[in-house]
Amino acid sequence: MNLSTDMQGKLDQFRADFEALRAEIGKVIVGQREILDDTLIALIAGGHVLLEGVPGLGKTLTVRTLADALHLSFHRIQFTPDLMPADLIGTNMVVDTADGGKAFEFQPGPLFANVLLADEINRATPKTQSALLESMQEHSVTVAGITHRLSEPFFVMATQNPLEMEGTYPLPEAQLDRFFCKLLVKYPSASDLETILDRTTETEHPAASPVLNAERILEMSALSRQIPIADEVRRYGIALILATHPEHELVAEATRQYVRYGASPRGLQALILGAKIRAILDGRYHVAREDLRDSALPVLRHRLILNFEGQAEGVSTDDVIAELLKHVSEDALAVG
Repeated sequence: MNLSTDMQGKLDQFRADFEALRAEIGKVIVGQREILDDTLIALIAGGHVLLEGVPGLGKTLTVRTLADALHLSFHRIQFTPDLMPADLIGTNMVVDTADGGKAFEFQPGPLFANVLLADEINRATPKTQSALLESMQEHSVTVAGITHRLSEPFFVMATQNPLEMEGTYPLPEAQLDRFFCKLLVKYPSASDLETILDRTTETEHPAASPVLNAERILEMSALSRQIPIADEVRRYGIALILATHPEHELVAEATRQYVRYGASPRGLQALILGAKIRAILDGRYHVAREDLRDSALPVLRHRLILNFEGQAEGVSTDDVIAELLKHVSEDALAVG
């Protein structure tokens, strides 16, 4: 496909800005290249990220560094069992008016930021977790019947600890589905640990400087949606989503045996948007099947609900998705 000089320049600038943002964050965060790329893809796509990993792997630092590398407002909320929805979204306060009377005035909570770190999100009660639902989907909150819009872009990055279950509340499926992707933070390698020590136990501490602003992030998001996807590639993406449902004819054996519910249409939207951004980063102006396959794990792993047998046998959704990718052929066109 022949591209206009203007479009080619926009795509080149997209990749350059992405690399600059990645490099700036890399001044502080050691390794975790895949985590950083998936996080930036979700940010540009207009989605949210759920980070899962044991304590001390830099989940919170990653979010803070991302905020430092962007000209965006940043708030951090430590989720605890006693956190109330009003502590998150704000509340109406009685204030004095100029004429000596009283009036209600909305005092926004920490939710009103471009980048929101929801630290240990599974420690809050379902009532407080549900306060995030409207903001994550609609980018607005409603208090006393009045809707308040959030600043764009609005990016929620939540963390949770997979080990410590006491005093935690599992995220409801409806909220999990609103996360663009779920990323598993792995333990660093020996060489990465050496670099971490060099950066954190010496006299100088590296810091990230702002390289992109809100307007540029929104421009990159709009550009990524212009990337075309061929009908057969889109049908392959649909086939992947249908294959996550145990009752469908495309299903793999692992899905039929261990999965209770498959991915929603929101999962398909995330799969396509992530693939479009990966295509740009790979220097192409079209989506390939490989882009969809590369997006499958982070986009789908939190959208599959295992049945009792899957949970009892310790099967992971990653295992199910890996078999699914082997099972669904690249020329799968059945969408009925």
